Amino acid sequence: MAKKKDPAPKKKAPNAGGAPVSGKSSTKAPSIKSDTVEFAHASERQFAQLLDFYQIDWDYEPRSFDLEWDGDGLVTQRFTPDFYLPQYDLFIEITTLNQKLVTKKNRKVRRLRELYPEINCKIFYQRDYLSLVKKYGLEDMAG
Repeated sequence: MAKKKDPAPKKKAPNAGGAPVSGKSSTKAPSIKSDTVEFAHASERQFAQLLDFYQIDWDYEPRSFDLEWDGDGLVTQRFTPDFYLPQYDLFIEITTLNQKLVTKKNRKVRRLRELYPEINCKIFYQRDYLSLVKKYGLEDMAG
């Protein structure tokens, strides 16, 4: 006599993927995007972790913008914002560095706005960054 097939497929148990069962969990937690990217600065990683936590889609340094050219048309200055948030059509540049570099980044963002008025780009200053670090307890997330 043939065995009847169960018409409804059975759900797999949580550990049905073949991973061994032991006192310690041997399955990895799903990877978080901020854990898979190499950042230039710990502040960028912390910001990405905050975006991940709030499930805000982001891309790290996805595009560079040419800002200046020499007489032969070769690019002499380029700007690559740290993050792009597609849901907001917004580029973000994080700056937690010294004032001299902040001034340089401000100049680049002004030039970006002149040449590419359709591009939205915001600078996230050290005071903004430190406020988030304090508010959300990100000190423990330093990369």
